[in-house]
Amino acid sequence: MNFSFDVTKTDPTGARLGRLTTPHGVIQTPVFMPVGTAASVKALTQEALEALGTEIILANTYHLYLRPGHELIRKLGGLHRFMAWSGAFLTDSGGYQVFSLSKLRKITDEGVRFRSHLDGSEHLLTPEKAVEVQLALGSDIAMVLDECIETPAPREAAEAALRRTTGWAGRARKHFMACARGNGELAQWQFGIVQGATFRDLRRESARQLLELDFPGYAVGGLAVGEPHSMTCEMTGEVTALLPADRPRYLMGVGRPEQLADYIALGIDMMDCVLPTRAARHACLYTSEGRVLIKNARYAQDQQPIDPVCSCSVCGRYSRAYLRHLFVAGEITAAILATHHNVYFYLDIMRQIREAIGFGNLAKFSSAMHARYAAGPS
Repeated sequence: MNFSFDVTKTDPTGARLGRLTTPHGVIQTPVFMPVGTAASVKALTQEALEALGTEIILANTYHLYLRPGHELIRKLGGLHRFMAWSGAFLTDSGGYQVFSLSKLRKITDEGVRFRSHLDGSEHLLTPEKAVEVQLALGSDIAMVLDECIETPAPREAAEAALRRTTGWAGRARKHFMACARGNGELAQWQFGIVQGATFRDLRRESARQLLELDFPGYAVGGLAVGEPHSMTCEMTGEVTALLPADRPRYLMGVGRPEQLADYIALGIDMMDCVLPTRAARHACLYTSEGRVLIKNARYAQDQQPIDPVCSCSVCGRYSRAYLRHLFVAGEITAAILATHHNVYFYLDIMRQIREAIGFGNLAKFSSAMHARYAAGPS
């Protein structure tokens, strides 16, 4: 079989070690997925991603649909061949991007009618269209179209979004099952997305409704959009308590380094976030002791590596003073080196978390990291 998911060990916190098997390799979970919005993880080559040990990346359906177009990517052999990436891909549905373009879109039960941020052209994204675009891209895991709303949201808005999300998920599942089968095997795994804003009962109801559609994996969406971290954890816990133990759970769009173990302790297996790459381009570097804002004058003569305990090639070769110089001088190399370090750092945290789960001491690892981040870098 092309796809499978197995939980191999559970930590006292509820964290899980697992193996997610796809046609493009086995992914050790819990996993952090670097974001490759336009079929590119900004400032990193595919060779660099491979060297970093990346097993799966996220690509953005909305952006690839608009440019260069899913049909072009299909003609060129799909996203893996187009990008020259042999690992796994997860594609989002485009729902969050449409949500963030509130002035350019109108949502109805049919779908989302929006104007391109590139040229103003009008498009209609339906649950069925999102399925077709992602099948053309050829990703390993495809997300259904959902309605993501702002936080805080009135209960009436959350109820309406829940109803629409479930309706869209049903349509997406039906269309996917009708057209995704080839040679008796599914070309992709399709995940449902639980919504419900910050209302516990709506989160539970959304999960129950989606469980009836029997997705092979489930995501928790609509969080990390401005609510406190404690609320993100509370809503996530409400959902994971209801999700099947034998299927992967994906928390979308998280999070800061010290928060990752918190989500994993709630039973989350997959995460993604633009933070490590975006912060790197803005001269924010993550370390074992917290953030280093490398453009600060205090680093002008600092000969230490970014993080003295980091084993990445950047920390093994370059000083803080040199990185600061590159940023101040506006050199492209600054973003390349900073991104390499930040992505390594995130992936290394996940390696340490998997090791901690293996030894059954994730709680100790998490509390120690929170304490280091509270104290701040030297």
